Amino acid sequence: MEEMNSSSAEGIVSAPRGRAASKNETDEMKDRMIVALDLPDGSSAIEMARTLVGTAGWVKVGMTLFYAEGPSIVRELRSLGFKVFVDLKLHDIPHQVEGACRMLTRAGADMFTVHAFGGRAMLESAMSATADAARKFGTKPPSVIAVTVLTSLDDAALETMGVERPAAEQAVMLATLARDSGCDGVVCSPNEAAAVRALLGAEALVVTPGVRPAGDAVGDQARTATPAEAIAAGASHLVIGRPITGASDPAAAARAIRTEMSS
Repeated sequence: MEEMNSSSAEGIVSAPRGRAASKNETDEMKDRMIVALDLPDGSSAIEMARTLVGTAGWVKVGMTLFYAEGPSIVRELRSLGFKVFVDLKLHDIPHQVEGACRMLTRAGADMFTVHAFGGRAMLESAMSATADAARKFGTKPPSVIAVTVLTSLDDAALETMGVERPAAEQAVMLATLARDSGCDGVVCSPNEAAAVRALLGAEALVVTPGVRPAGDAVGDQARTATPAEAIAAGASHLVIGRPITGASDPAAAARAIRTEMSS
């Protein structure tokens, strides 16, 4: 297995430990950082996104923003030059998920989430519907990645839900299901990133939320890591929200995190 401490799934090289990252290295990290626009409406999201043009390559649209604005918010953000990750964690019967996947493909999402706990039939239907929609609309298929275990859950919380496996084992089990169902990758916490990377191989997407800069409060996250730790563990992309969007200077905060990712 390729050593993920020195290179990512997308061939992006991190600085060896012990020296400062070069400008090229920090610039490359722009395309591995996803800024979560967890804001209540489109106007505030677009205002925030404009401050990040040229600093972040990706933005995330979650449930609150998508339900407020609908598919048009994806198109608006793409018009600013961002790649858009739509994180709705689709989890329903296969027929419903197929329709949602077609809609997200038509909207122009570059990547979106399904929930691995929906099962193999649902995951396979999601992949098939996405490919069919991309052919119909003449677009590149978005990446479909499966959520494993929410970063707000720990072993004790899982036990109350009837899941006897520890979070790390549950995440790897669901990542295996996602791989076998044809998904392009998974969402997992930084704590499971190394095991998931070893399981899925160098080309898979391993997207990690629950990332906090060194010294920041963890908030409602139970399984976290710093940006440097998540990259070293094998994450292809980091999802970072409040440390950037809650900063007095979001662009400066994003640049600082890019530097930390390269360290």
